[in-house]
Amino acid sequence: MTGFPHASAGQTIGLLGGSFDPPHAGHVHITKAALKRFGLDHVWWLVSPGNPLKQKGPAPLAERMQASRAMMQHPRVMVSDIEARLGTQFTAQTIAALRRRYPAVRFVWLMGADNLAQFHLWQDWRWIMDTVPVGVIARPGDRISARLSKTAKIYADARVSGRSAHILGRMQAPAWSFVNVPMSDQSSTAIRERGEW
Repeated sequence: MTGFPHASAGQTIGLLGGSFDPPHAGHVHITKAALKRFGLDHVWWLVSPGNPLKQKGPAPLAERMQASRAMMQHPRVMVSDIEARLGTQFTAQTIAALRRRYPAVRFVWLMGADNLAQFHLWQDWRWIMDTVPVGVIARPGDRISARLSKTAKIYADARVSGRSAHILGRMQAPAWSFVNVPMSDQSSTAIRERGEW
């Protein structure tokens, strides 16, 4: 990919960030579910240079980009190294930079329920919640911890029901929705531990 992705004014774009170390069918599964359930025009995979919450660095970015493109083939999904291009390390920095670059685009931050459970550890997490709608997709074993998380409790009044999730991208933040989808129990950690990456 060269340069930055194209986005038209008024579009709603979901942002799925992560190390994708490696990408797997679970990522594809939640991406397709997010497109449908949150009424998104496109989803951008933000393959990060590194994860500040992880001690050990991921595989080289070029390898993860190549594997991600091979794994995620959908006309409305784009695999991107935007964070490396922007020089941002934290999600809040990335969102701020994208909002400056694409002022007429609506962004929705996407994450699995496992991330919601520890979202309060992210840098500027309240700013993220107050700035962009957040779409949360249930993953095995994380439904209860996510629903009881600090973020879920503090932003309980901003929760959008699953039935209304399709308008999430057009809502004013703070707004977040937790949707249950048929589960995929794949994880990058398990794939690495099996020596498959």
